[in-house]
Amino acid sequence: QVQLVESGGGLVQAGASLRLSCAASGRTFSSYAMGWFRQAPGKEREFVATISGSGGTTFYLDSVKGRFTISRDNAKNTMYLQMNSLKPEDTAVYYCAARTNKFIATRPAEYDYWGQGTQVTVSS
Repeated sequence: QVQLVESGGGLVQAGASLRLSCAASGRTFSSYAMGWFRQAPGKEREFVATISGSGGTTFYLDSVKGRFTISRDNAKNTMYLQMNSLKPEDTAVYYCAARTNKFIATRPAEYDYWGQGTQVTVSS
């Protein structure tokens, strides 16, 4: 069983930056690929970024490429999402997720564990 706890959300103006963190329980963090998803009101949960267990492979939603960076520190059992140049359309609840497989994935159904989410609101 893996427990995930997100933090770092908040209310910012367009153009600002935020860094989300996802702390994971368990001793085998490096064996899990991780991902960030987001869900805006009235919309389906959307893939944002994913990172392999080793951290050597990443993949992003096209609209966040060049603005967001996913990373992980396996020694600290923590994953991050650095978000720069935030836009109002980035407003959503952001969720971290883990899958019992070290390879990246983009579909929510491929993930086994989810955090409770953290709100990111970007004002124009």
